Amino acid sequence: MQITLVTTPIEQTPADALIVPVFEGRKESRFSAGLLSESGEVAGKPLEHTLLHHVPGVNAVRILLAGAGKPDRFDPSELRKLTGAAVRFLKSKSIKNVALALENVQFTSEFVSAAVEGALLGDFEPDRHKTGNDKKSVDSFTVVAPGPLGGLTSPAGLDAALARGRIIGESTNFARDMINEPGNLLTPLKMAEAARAMAAEQGLEYEILDREAMEKLGMGSLLGVSIGSAEPPAFIVLRYRPAATASGSAHLGLVGKGVTFDTGGISIKPADSMEKMKYDMAGGAAMIGAMRALAQLKPSIPVTAFVPCVENMPGSRAQRPGDIVTAMSGKTIEVINTDAEGRLILADALTYARHQGCTHLVDAATLTGAIVVALGHLHVGLFTNDDGLRDRVLAASKAEGERMWHMPLDEDYREYLKTAFADIANVGGRWGGAVTAAIFLKEFAEDTPWVHLDIAGTAWLDDAKPYLAKGPTGLPVRTLVRLAMDW
Repeated sequence: MQITLVTTPIEQTPADALIVPVFEGRKESRFSAGLLSESGEVAGKPLEHTLLHHVPGVNAVRILLAGAGKPDRFDPSELRKLTGAAVRFLKSKSIKNVALALENVQFTSEFVSAAVEGALLGDFEPDRHKTGNDKKSVDSFTVVAPGPLGGLTSPAGLDAALARGRIIGESTNFARDMINEPGNLLTPLKMAEAARAMAAEQGLEYEILDREAMEKLGMGSLLGVSIGSAEPPAFIVLRYRPAATASGSAHLGLVGKGVTFDTGGISIKPADSMEKMKYDMAGGAAMIGAMRALAQLKPSIPVTAFVPCVENMPGSRAQRPGDIVTAMSGKTIEVINTDAEGRLILADALTYARHQGCTHLVDAATLTGAIVVALGHLHVGLFTNDDGLRDRVLAASKAEGERMWHMPLDEDYREYLKTAFADIANVGGRWGGAVTAAIFLKEFAEDTPWVHLDIAGTAWLDDAKPYLAKGPTGLPVRTLVRLAMDW
């Protein structure tokens, strides 16, 4: 998609369709004045659309009045949704060249970036493997700024905002494309190759640990998950180093679960909906997508991503319930349920990240069904051992509209993971499953400030939203980028 920003009067902007936000209770839009009547034909309700054709005095062929909701609730996150929904509405009608008028919107760099992100996210479709010629997309998206500079101090401010939106939108879609790949086409080694190609393109340092390297490091917890599959494991490491690093500065570690397909292993899952288990690497893909963005946006702190990639299969060599493995940290783990495999690979990844000098850790994983029971598909479950890092992550998530909810991590929950046969069991009983999973990971984060994001309920949409296609969401790429950039 070609993305541009212009400061010409919106009446003079050529486009197949011009999106104009309309707020509830406001009647000042010159394009909707005739429709904002007692009939309520244009009420300005969120994501409501009214398409006008050949409006006099306007270069655009069509005007799309896009409901923006209540003015006091409108922020960049709402603009992102509005733009995504409008783009999806227009492209369904085969409209190719779209513009967005921001004259009714508080114009800041955050709003410019959000508009571009929304357009890119809304244009995404999970149809890479469809062979028909009926695919629809928007070719160009233009942001029309009010006034000579739209209230910003310089053209450079406009350019930077536009570039940031493009980088984050494209990087989120990069992660979504990866998540959408089926397990036969995205094996652990192929996921590592995709990360390597991205790193070479963006100038990141890249390293892959193969099975032999992981054996030397003592990653028995990770390797125990992989042995049931004919596909070898791969541990991806991506490093961003700023041009100058202050002595004693933070080093952020991003750890993502990369189970490219999860059958559950010997504790096999039901067949119903198992096809969705291709997205059990969504946490890892989000970390790779975030690193793609950070390589271009260049935060002031070093950031390293760690993505352990495995396939969890019930092969003849697969680990069994009751097996005991030794993690890189030296702790022994009794594997009660082989379908609780994500925490097993993350345990060694967190230990390795600490050994690589990371001072702060954030992991993201489609870890538990229990978090979906607790929070549904609206909030990420956030667990932490450090209030300061929690506040940073929550502030970043709020700014980016990726909703997160702080969950408990009381030490009493550790009782659920006691076993007579090893240092810790990989699952507790029926109760508090998302909490006990986080408690398990806390053992391996140790004293390093750490946040765990359980994205099992939010990484995938079973049904399309007006502003996003069915399938992967790319969450929490935006939060992770904001976290590093605002450090």
